[in-house]
Amino acid sequence: MSTGTLERAKSPNEMQDVVARMAEFAQLASTQSAANGTLDVFNDIPITLSARLGQTTLSIGDLLKLGPGATVTLDREIQQPVELVVGGKVFARGEVVVVNDRFAVRIKELAIARPNGAGGS
Repeated sequence: MSTGTLERAKSPNEMQDVVARMAEFAQLASTQSAANGTLDVFNDIPITLSARLGQTTLSIGDLLKLGPGATVTLDREIQQPVELVVGGKVFARGEVVVVNDRFAVRIKELAIARPNGAGGS
């Protein structure tokens, strides 16, 4: 493990003697996947996808009054699509459905451009 050293601040006269030059780095070798422009290397990375029904703004006082049986009205009408969100960005929009007794979202539209070759079902 290397240890760092502290140097006293240099005066303006001492700084005039400093010579700066561009850093030189070795060229990185590209992988076959990167050369082809594919995103296959990322296919197995897990991400979190959330469904957003809507939102509302409450005061802290109103929030503290909430309990079992309370109803919170959101900013969306029932016919408006649900947003699928990845990393804080809307990825797609769709409708809520039920599949095997679980909520699901049937995608109706993509909200972002997809890379060439990315397919869907």
